[in-house]
Amino acid sequence: MQKSRLFVLLSALLALSFVLSACAVPAAQGPAASTSGGAAASAANPVTLTWAVWGSPEEVASHQAVADVFMKEHPEIKIEIWSQPWNDYFTKIKTLWASGDAKSIPDVAFLWPTPSYAAQGVLENLDPYIEKSGYKIDDYWPGLLESAKYDGHVYGFPRDIDVGVLYYNKDIFKEAGVDLPTDKWTWDDLLAAAEKLTKKDASGKVTRYALAMEGGKYDKWVNQNGGSLLDDMRNPSRCTMADQPAMDALKFFTGMMDKGYAMRDADLSAAGGDQAVFQSGQAAMIIQNTSRVSAFNAAKMNYDVQVVPIPKSGKRFNSAGGAAWVMSAGSDNKDAAWTFISWLQSTGGGEKVYTDRGEIFPALQSNAKEDFLKQDQPPANRQAVVTEAAASGVGGFGYFPEWDELNSSIMSPATSKLWSGEGKPEDVLPEMCKQVDQFLKDKGYPKS
Repeated sequence: MQKSRLFVLLSALLALSFVLSACAVPAAQGPAASTSGGAAASAANPVTLTWAVWGSPEEVASHQAVADVFMKEHPEIKIEIWSQPWNDYFTKIKTLWASGDAKSIPDVAFLWPTPSYAAQGVLENLDPYIEKSGYKIDDYWPGLLESAKYDGHVYGFPRDIDVGVLYYNKDIFKEAGVDLPTDKWTWDDLLAAAEKLTKKDASGKVTRYALAMEGGKYDKWVNQNGGSLLDDMRNPSRCTMADQPAMDALKFFTGMMDKGYAMRDADLSAAGGDQAVFQSGQAAMIIQNTSRVSAFNAAKMNYDVQVVPIPKSGKRFNSAGGAAWVMSAGSDNKDAAWTFISWLQSTGGGEKVYTDRGEIFPALQSNAKEDFLKQDQPPANRQAVVTEAAASGVGGFGYFPEWDELNSSIMSPATSKLWSGEGKPEDVLPEMCKQVDQFLKDKGYPKS
């Protein structure tokens, strides 16, 4: 009788253990079943991930602070940072990938442009991880995730979004007797203000410019005016910058330079860039992303930001792009790499840490509306950044592997002539488009 009762008790306990095992949440968050050769990761036996980032020592220190927060939450994963200066980063990371050595290849990397590397086969397709984990992708700004896709698949998650806004110096506006910019400003309002804000000496030399903006950001003017760079930014067949909307937009921008209202690229570079000229009072306004906020706050400048003026019949536009966190296809710790990437791009994880440190305008709308808008520091009009971000979309650059080659070999050299004053849009753009069209044809575009 006692043996019978004991058997019943043991059977019940065994059945209960099967039930509990079936209900347990699996440790792995991605499709793979194991990430460390079958050995379970733990705080005592952590999986080590190599995290590749570029930047200055200060930027790397910031990444380390983010890694420390992650490792505190995930003691089963150890993050080791591999960093290089911007100028060396891409060459050296390509060398690591070419080696094929899983121990040398970074598991997770910061990268741009994602489509180009995805086409080379060095990046992991994240679609299966997204699907299995239920990771939500609808919180990204409009069009932003497109910049990290190739052939319709997601290969990375942009950390932030490059939102261009109008910075303006309140003291200079007051001195010049110009009303502060509003969200109703048009290109005409910008020109009228620029005329009053620009200062020249007796010889006619400009001593203070109204605007300093890098020429490479010209896509904002073009898209605001209803124009485009190519007829299709994913699968182009021709250049459209010689079409009237784009032509008129670049005439507007180069016209500001010709009148001395806006700095030419060479002068801007020689003066130390837009941050330097804005802080020194050499320019009353700049158009730039939020990367300048911390410097202007540290300098205690009396400034604010506003949305960028648009033409009367135009539209607000922001190019949806940002460097992305990617997973190496050659990583031997893909499960842990997914855990790290998905944490970096979570509202309570990396996105919040970077945003709270004032270093990014986040890729996730939730963090922008909760963390960014609620920060108690200048600029006061943070809503302007959110408004520009909401107007983001495809149109500022190509989403195909050869875009960088096309831009660096043909488009950038041609448009540089406009910023230097060596050529006029009506002369430069038609010839440039002929070269672009031939390039696309030679590369087999449009693809069927």
